[in-house]
Amino acid sequence: MANSIALLFLSLALCFLLPSPSLAQFSFGQQGFGQPLLSQRRLGYRSQCQLERLAALEPTRRVPSEAGFTEYFDQLNEQLQCAGVVAYRRTIQPRGLVLPYYSNAPKLVYIVQGRGISGTVIPGCPESFQSLRQGFEQQWEEESESQSQRFRDEHQKVQFFREGDVLAYPAGVANWVYNNGEVPIIAIAVADTSSNANQLDRQHRQFLLAGRERQSQEQIAQVEERFQQQKGNNLLSGFELELLAEALGVDKEVVRKIQNLNDNRGDIVRVEKGLQMLEPQRRAEQEAQEQEREEREETQERRGSSCERNGLEETYCTLKNRQNIANPTLADYYNPRAGRLTSLNVQKLPILRFIQLSAERGVLRRNAIQPPHWNINAHSIMYVVRGSGRLQVVGHRGRTVFDGELRQGQLLVIPQQHIVIKKAQSEQFEWISFKTHENAFAGHIVGKTSVLRGIPVEVLMNSYRVSREEARRLKFNRGNEIAIFSPRQEKEDRATA
Repeated sequence: MANSIALLFLSLALCFLLPSPSLAQFSFGQQGFGQPLLSQRRLGYRSQCQLERLAALEPTRRVPSEAGFTEYFDQLNEQLQCAGVVAYRRTIQPRGLVLPYYSNAPKLVYIVQGRGISGTVIPGCPESFQSLRQGFEQQWEEESESQSQRFRDEHQKVQFFREGDVLAYPAGVANWVYNNGEVPIIAIAVADTSSNANQLDRQHRQFLLAGRERQSQEQIAQVEERFQQQKGNNLLSGFELELLAEALGVDKEVVRKIQNLNDNRGDIVRVEKGLQMLEPQRRAEQEAQEQEREEREETQERRGSSCERNGLEETYCTLKNRQNIANPTLADYYNPRAGRLTSLNVQKLPILRFIQLSAERGVLRRNAIQPPHWNINAHSIMYVVRGSGRLQVVGHRGRTVFDGELRQGQLLVIPQQHIVIKKAQSEQFEWISFKTHENAFAGHIVGKTSVLRGIPVEVLMNSYRVSREEARRLKFNRGNEIAIFSPRQEKEDRATA
């Protein structure tokens, strides 16, 4: 009898411990990139955020290249460790090409300045785009009248980007960037090393597919000492010459060029004559195709169909990975006297489902305020794009952890649940915030749809020991303003006019 009861309890325990098929379902992203729909982040993988003080951060390491440079924020800084991310800023000179690479963590890139061309190569997806190289076209036309003999290069999607765009890159997906403009491209990137897509350690790694990273001997020594790793050569340089030549189907001389250990140009190289063979579709055509694709995806979703190719859903191969958030017409909150806020989440850019990050761009006019608010489900990594502003951040038990100015080029991590208030000091204060959740949202203390607006007057009276009139003013004085407030003096001047 006792054995029967023990077996019964064991069976029940197994039923509760083993997940049901519905709970065990993973997205196709898990199969391809290691990201389940449930439990997207490993519990405890982020560092404990026991921060007594926050500080404005600036890059601490600069890696030069032939046609640009990359500046890294200290990834061992306790603020970045708390958020589980790394950050770096990249400058690409005109005709500069960031050589193909992939990294161990998903990332978002915001284009601060410039325009260019980006290519993303997703494993398992077809080369469904073609570029016609004019030189080969003319040569074939001279030798043959057959138009079918023209040389066409097949590749995955190549697209334009411009200032204000956010680009999303999953972990392990190769990408490259080219500056076809007349001014340097400046981009700020945040990579989520604590994502479940990263099965290595918390260190951010870039796996070069070409070239090598150029560093001084002093920088290499610092990297070896701090990160236990010597960066430099591309992945293909580590293979035996004969074996790689056989695998690639080329002769050894080509492989020697690929493995060139004496290439000191760095990972951003100059293309002397430009990439003339690359002719991405014009923006109007590109946007029209994206709209058509979105409609097709919605149709497939309604039908409940799932067309697979090489283990990946067909829709993944055509997912849009770029969205502009600098356009004022796209703002979520707009106040003509104060500024605007524009968010980018998984509803607006579905690929963020696999990145597990989102973004928000803010613009404040002089003396305008973003009132006290907190991030409910994410850390926020704030980077100042232009101007300067004063910030106060308050943490647990009312402790002020930051009270100071944040200037252009500086970065600040605002931990989850910490309340922050921002006030523009310059003529225009602009920033981009990266959030550690694909659908981040915030709570507000004051204004429409805020905490104070949602609490009954009598509760406010007894909570703060104020009169009924004072409680009403506290609750309604900001009227229907939400998220961004115009300067107080300007508001009072309008009221008396």
